[in-house]
Amino acid sequence: MEALFHGILMLFSLKTLFVIVACSFYGLFVGSIPGLSATLAASLLVPFTFFMDPLPALCSIVSMSAMAIFAGDIPAALIRIPGTPSSAAYTQDSFALTQQGKSQLVLGTDILFSAVGGLMGAAVLMTSAPLLANVAMKFSTFEYFWLAALGLSATVMVSAGSQAKGAIAMCLGLFLSTIGVDITLGYPRFTFGNVALLTGVSFIPAMIGVFGISEVMRNVSQRRMDFAITKVKTRGIFAGVGHLFKKYQWNMWRSGFIGIIIGILPGAGADIAAWIAYAASKRASKEKELYGKGSIEAIVDAGTANNACLAGDWVPALVFGIPGDSITAVVIGVIFMKGLRPGPMIFEQHPEIIYGVYFAFILANLLMVPFGWLAVKVSSQMLRVPKNILVPIILMFAITGAFAINNDVFDIITLGVLGIVGYFMERNDYPVAPIVLGLVLGPILEHNFMMSMIKTDWNLLLFFTRPISALLGICTVAMWLFPFLMVFLEKTKDKKNGLKKNGLA
Repeated sequence: MEALFHGILMLFSLKTLFVIVACSFYGLFVGSIPGLSATLAASLLVPFTFFMDPLPALCSIVSMSAMAIFAGDIPAALIRIPGTPSSAAYTQDSFALTQQGKSQLVLGTDILFSAVGGLMGAAVLMTSAPLLANVAMKFSTFEYFWLAALGLSATVMVSAGSQAKGAIAMCLGLFLSTIGVDITLGYPRFTFGNVALLTGVSFIPAMIGVFGISEVMRNVSQRRMDFAITKVKTRGIFAGVGHLFKKYQWNMWRSGFIGIIIGILPGAGADIAAWIAYAASKRASKEKELYGKGSIEAIVDAGTANNACLAGDWVPALVFGIPGDSITAVVIGVIFMKGLRPGPMIFEQHPEIIYGVYFAFILANLLMVPFGWLAVKVSSQMLRVPKNILVPIILMFAITGAFAINNDVFDIITLGVLGIVGYFMERNDYPVAPIVLGLVLGPILEHNFMMSMIKTDWNLLLFFTRPISALLGICTVAMWLFPFLMVFLEKTKDKKNGLKKNGLA
């Protein structure tokens, strides 16, 4: 109880509250600008967390991400361009309803169901994370190896577009994680005689480069610098939303559950949760013909799921040190930077920080209602910020943040190189999030694999002797075999259809 009260007192200190409010407005601004992502916003926050205590640093990312994911719905409704990828699933429905004169209902629904989804995720984080931490205390190197492998496999499985391209991006991240001194043998790898590479590729500059510099390059390459904005009245914006809670209460609970499960799955994120909830909603709906043409039901489902996912993403990050998505990959970097170590022991050693994070999620989602209303009110002004002003500011913060980690010019080179790599990968439809997740999970995977092999005298069968390890191993291997099974079934189905067509069966 003492840790609980201490955590609440730390959260409601003037310094922490100021950080939460400031980062909430920052998240609303970034989310409202098409093309800027919540991950970019999180990476640009890192330099500012240098000057914060651990709890305000974590609260800054909590409040920013919650607001940014919601704020992506604003340009989706007004100009048919999602502010963040998590709003893409229901952009067409939002804009179609706006064209029908229902923009107030759309944005009111976005605000309230986003807040409810976030609160549902926070409740599960508060209850499931401590329970999983107790289980994780019994984990050995075998379980951590399979968990890291499962996270990397899930990252590939849920990658947007081709799974093969997702696997290539993940392997690039794993390769980057091996640069430096071998963590088992102490021998330099892939340094090519460069002393700066002995410590490996610095995670924060690499992450800012992949997300920040590539974002700058993509925005510069686009010719369109402003948007035609649909105006919306803010008076009575919540009118009629209460009826939706009653009409779609089952949808809300189902989508919240989907978002939380997707969040807990390592490597997934809010955009995946939104698409899956949208698909489940359409399949169960009695008004399927409205989907894509202006379905408020689709907005309820997907909007609830993507915000519920955010807190779920923190479960594997806090309990196992494995990121649930690219934002919590940033979180893990911040936690290490503050001298803490994510994993089950953080619940024992720093419970006041964990309690503070719990209540930060609740506070951020409660603030979403008044702040969201204000964001809608000034949305036209936020959307008119010229990119020729915004892009240089982003570039300046990206370079400053990369250099400030180690005060090393080589980190700026890392930033630029990986920024260029990320830009060309995205231009060719390669996802970049698996690169960051590979960088984070690579050392965990390698360390636990080598320790396990040494303990078992290089006997791979012993990886399946412990119950939890065996379960995780079977799930991981099944995930590896699933694409091949689908190809086999597809070929079998095509063969049968060909036989039927020729009258041979």
